Amino acid sequence: MIVKYFNHLAFTIACVLSWSCQAQPLQPLSIQTGAEQTNLYLPELEGKTVALLVNNTSKIGETHLLDTLLANGVQVTTIFAPEHGFRGDQSNGEKVLDGYDETTGLPIISLYGKNTKPKDGQLDNIDVVIYDIQDVGARFYTYISSMHYMMEACAENDIQLIILDRPNPNAHYIDGPVLEEAYASFVGMHPIPIVYGMTTGELALMILGEGWLKGADSLMLTIIPVQNWTHDTPYDLPIIPSPNLPNKQAIALYPSLCLFEGTSISVGRGTSFPFQTVGYPESSFGSFTFTPISIPAASKYPKFENKVCYGYDLRQVIVPNQIDLSYLIKCYEQMPDKSKYFNAFFTNLSGTKKLRKQIEDGWTEDAIRATWQSDLDLFKEKRKKYLLYE
Repeated sequence: MIVKYFNHLAFTIACVLSWSCQAQPLQPLSIQTGAEQTNLYLPELEGKTVALLVNNTSKIGETHLLDTLLANGVQVTTIFAPEHGFRGDQSNGEKVLDGYDETTGLPIISLYGKNTKPKDGQLDNIDVVIYDIQDVGARFYTYISSMHYMMEACAENDIQLIILDRPNPNAHYIDGPVLEEAYASFVGMHPIPIVYGMTTGELALMILGEGWLKGADSLMLTIIPVQNWTHDTPYDLPIIPSPNLPNKQAIALYPSLCLFEGTSISVGRGTSFPFQTVGYPESSFGSFTFTPISIPAASKYPKFENKVCYGYDLRQVIVPNQIDLSYLIKCYEQMPDKSKYFNAFFTNLSGTKKLRKQIEDGWTEDAIRATWQSDLDLFKEKRKKYLLYE
């Protein structure tokens, strides 16, 4: 295993013996994503054939990473696309098809559907793969699963992988049950909490260091880290990370509300405020109403399509720095037929069978949270070894 990353020291310009400088507060340095630091990775690409695992968030300002690389003479030959596609305009769960980029004519290979990992031959004649996708720091967000499989494929084919790191908007806390190995799936591949407080670069280091990757010793990994950012630095994403996370509120609520995808409750897919409400087609659920409709490129077949749902409006709530189970428990208590509340997907999302049973048995949120603490403490200690941003 060869791992390298460019870790610059932040420095401050001090004004000495100058009253005018002392009177003006120092301005915070602007955040620089890995992609924006082209001087650090363009030299690595000279004379090499390059593939990209990217989507609509892979931007340097207003310009897509692909266009920047091509403008600098980089020989990009292949694009790999995760869930929601290369342009980020396909509905959740929708199969992403192979195709060609309309602008450049480059082939696009889907890694969402039957093919989650590059097949034999799809990385032939590739020297370097670049991964640059905005994450939101929740275990079930599938982009990190695509990253894992690309890491594995690069290790098997002796291909260098460069991760252009980006801030994690939910990096300021760690919470939720740690995934149990028996329930690993594409929406949870690693024994980490739902909210793990790491960037994709840091998580990649943990995947290698903890031996979770087949062929880890063969991987040549380079990480271009974010500059002027820490886990506690607020970060508003400049572009939405996926069609149903349209704003800061949805991104903050996502780690809690995504668990509802494993229940009979709607999270507002098919509305203009997905992941900012929960509801069900029974008036007893609350006074707030919404009606999901089919929205191309976001929610083609939303739960309870064209039916009035009643529930909770969460667009203005203050999001706590923890997983919020209160609505999950409330809706279970309100459900007329509790046997229809959970579905099998809930176990994949929660990463354990314990959470469902605890809710069914009437546990309080505090009691449930207490059962996570020992595993979270162990994870936090393990996590320290892989942090790039103190």
